[in-house]
Amino acid sequence: MGSPCELVFDSADELTTSERQSLLAGRAEALRIEQTYSRYRPDSALSRLNQSQGRAIKVDAEMALLLDFADQCYRLSDGLFDVTAGALRAVWKFGSDGQTQMPSPDAVAALLPRVGWHRLRWQTPVLELPAGMEIDLGGLAKEYAVDRVVALLQSQLTRACLVNFGGDLRVSGPRANAQPWVLGVEQPDDVRRAAAVIGLNQGALATSGDTRRFFEHQGQRYGHILNPKTGWPVIGAPRSITVAAPTCTEAGMLSTFAMLQGEGAEAFLQAQNVPFWLQS
Repeated sequence: MGSPCELVFDSADELTTSERQSLLAGRAEALRIEQTYSRYRPDSALSRLNQSQGRAIKVDAEMALLLDFADQCYRLSDGLFDVTAGALRAVWKFGSDGQTQMPSPDAVAALLPRVGWHRLRWQTPVLELPAGMEIDLGGLAKEYAVDRVVALLQSQLTRACLVNFGGDLRVSGPRANAQPWVLGVEQPDDVRRAAAVIGLNQGALATSGDTRRFFEHQGQRYGHILNPKTGWPVIGAPRSITVAAPTCTEAGMLSTFAMLQGEGAEAFLQAQNVPFWLQS
């Protein structure tokens, strides 16, 4: 998942054998999703899809589900949430990737013909991806993995659990004695401090922002979320946006949609009538 991941059970006692088996099953499911949809693994199903060179490829039911959701996100966001924007990584590198200089406008513009969900052909379950384009499900697969693992653990456990993949998380229910899970939102400039403390009994939280992945140039901070229409980072958005929703997939979608609105992020979230926390 490219980030720290944890499964937490609400118990002061040692786990039983069956609970340990459930924990291992949850871990295996997370690894399966990572191995299937990681863009970093040349043997992943997603990498093979990206190497199809325009051939029509029939995908399995799970991949079709994610691509249908990607299509829905593209349409709902008026083209701002676009899983084909990964091609822009050729000139934009953030965080541990080590961006050292600002890409030229010409270099960014040269990649734009390789970006755009509207350029590919998707008719469930068949995809035709033009040569040179690629799909990056990083903005969907991690949240999907959280929801899948929670569902698996809920089917096997009686006690509550929390699944946290890189700060995108979901709880199966309240802790013992109806106590909420107490969660902190990282301070963008100091991840050791909590900018907000949230009590969560049910549902999910997802956070988008530039706390860990950014690039600075001439005093300007550029976050890793790119506008696929321009090829440049979104300007004017909050440093961090956390959204609560019934599922991690929904929370992640809304937090990313909001970041893509730039200065209109807060107004967008207010219109969605969901709990949210902004850090500027």
